[in-house]
Amino acid sequence: MTPDEIQQAIEKLDNLWRTSQNQEAKVFAYELLEQQAIQEDAKSLANVYNILGIVYINLSDYPKALEYHSKALLIFEEIGNKNGIANVIGNIGTTYSNLSDYPKALEYYSKALLINEEIGSKVGIANNLGNIGLVYLYLSDYPKALEYLSKSLLVNEELGDKKGIAGNLGNIGNVYTSLSDYPKALEYHSKALFIAEEIGNKVGIATNLGNIGLVYHSLSDYPKALEYYLKALLINEEIGKKVGIATNLGNIGLVYHSLSDYPKALEYFSKALLINEEIGSKKGIAICLLNIGNVYNSLSDYPKALEYFSKALLINEEIGNKNGIAVNLLHIGAVKATKESTYYDARKAEEYLQKSLQLAEEIGYKEGIKEVYGILSSLHSNEKYFEKAFVFQSKVITLEKEIQSIEAKKQADRFDSERKIAEREKQLAVERAESAAIKQILHNILPASIADRIIQKETFIADHFETASVLFMDLVGFTTLASIAPPKQLVYLLDAIFQKADEVVETFGLEKIKTIGDGYLAVANVTSPLKNHQKATALASLQLLETMRDFTVNIPSDLGDTEWIKDMNDIEIRIGIHTGEVVAGIIGKNKYTYDLWGDAVNVASRMESNSEAGRIHISEEFAKSIETYPEFSLIPRGEITIKGKGSMKTFWLEKGKM
Repeated sequence: MTPDEIQQAIEKLDNLWRTSQNQEAKVFAYELLEQQAIQEDAKSLANVYNILGIVYINLSDYPKALEYHSKALLIFEEIGNKNGIANVIGNIGTTYSNLSDYPKALEYYSKALLINEEIGSKVGIANNLGNIGLVYLYLSDYPKALEYLSKSLLVNEELGDKKGIAGNLGNIGNVYTSLSDYPKALEYHSKALFIAEEIGNKVGIATNLGNIGLVYHSLSDYPKALEYYLKALLINEEIGKKVGIATNLGNIGLVYHSLSDYPKALEYFSKALLINEEIGSKKGIAICLLNIGNVYNSLSDYPKALEYFSKALLINEEIGNKNGIAVNLLHIGAVKATKESTYYDARKAEEYLQKSLQLAEEIGYKEGIKEVYGILSSLHSNEKYFEKAFVFQSKVITLEKEIQSIEAKKQADRFDSERKIAEREKQLAVERAESAAIKQILHNILPASIADRIIQKETFIADHFETASVLFMDLVGFTTLASIAPPKQLVYLLDAIFQKADEVVETFGLEKIKTIGDGYLAVANVTSPLKNHQKATALASLQLLETMRDFTVNIPSDLGDTEWIKDMNDIEIRIGIHTGEVVAGIIGKNKYTYDLWGDAVNVASRMESNSEAGRIHISEEFAKSIETYPEFSLIPRGEITIKGKGSMKTFWLEKGKM
């Protein structure tokens, strides 16, 4: 084979696995390896080994994948090809991620990232940052997941890689789905879907439709979930993406299982199983077998349930998938711990459950640990070992509290994570700005006075303000709204609301600093001096209430059916205000973001979170600053406990009777 023929053959091989034709790719790869010509070209040989390793990942044959990636790595190291080394190391990380060996996956992704940073490969940097983010998502470390996915997003935006951008946005949406923040999840999936449609990426369109289906599934809106799963299925069938087809069929089966339509569930799980068997995805086969077993378990057909759980267990043990092994051992143990089952065997049940517990603890699968404790408690209670039953039930309660504590911390960390994402988006926009376009871009993302100081080459911007007014606004009932509004219409509605809020705050001389999800932050007397800024802020807040009370949105017909609007409650907001000293400035050397810090910001945020729909909640300090103005009426709320501040006297702000 000539060098050109070798290159063409490798491109054909690469295309085969990318289009999910893994069996054909495997055969073709071995044919290439038999060619003496390719063995005389070390780089080409390494590339074939690398692609063959990827093929085996897709076939769930992870030992084979590691074998071929190791061969590729040796050759790339021998010839000093750092780009090839980084690529293979990243693929080894993906293998370990599929095996649920997340420490190993992080180790290899981090090594690949370092090499890509060394050689300046931004594509490689973006890929590995994204992969690290996904591992943290699997580990339920959502702040870390958001951090790495947003870093990857920044690099892809810098590269102008719309496919990569859409992938990052979709995965960030998956993080918010895991956090049960469904409005945020829909927002990101909608953005990803829009980009995928814009560039005509049908794989991306199908993926995001499926992800939106998962959000509605999580909300128990099964008709909506089915609608999106079926849309995704149609596209995957059109493009022949069998992995996607199998995933969609499996998700549809889960919906029917949730609806207790067991014949339909079995029908879809069986279809998904056939496709996974056809493409050789052992991990996919194991998932389908588990799902079928769960249906039979729901039907109290315990022999069938055990049959499928056992088959799934064998496959997961074969491929070394620890998470899959733990789940299947749990289900088998649960059947043997079911008293109504003819397979009831307390000793065997405990044996399976203890094995599952050991693995779940090893990989940090807390939900699995809790479920095992619960079954063991019931099992020992059945056997009249009440002391042991009590011990395990106590462990369930302790673990539930621990999980709730972790979730509470994750929810608290969300604000910081979202702020970091917003900061990085602004930083990237500033970095990209060039020549005459710089001023316009900076004025779009930063206060005008701050943008002008940057343009004038001021290198350090940090200002202290003795007194400023800080206003936080939040939409009430947005989660409910997000559950009934189609994604594009939801985003359109949110954009219209915040544009109207912009008009109001600008009228009274305030500056919007940023939006955070369905929250809105504005400040007075910071970016430009504002006389009587407390009065201006109070007037702006009252106008915001009035504006939102009378606000209507006409959604364009090209965004789809708007029948859902009749079920929508009036748009209501709640507001919190405080006044005090703040620090404001630009951070970052090459990329900038403007933000506020200080106790005044924190207290204003607490005022908003403790406010009520259609009301303005203000601190005592802010109340004192406006008490002489007849335009306002101050209604004492009394003392309430504010997180981080203790007991505080607060007030409701209303229009005065002039």
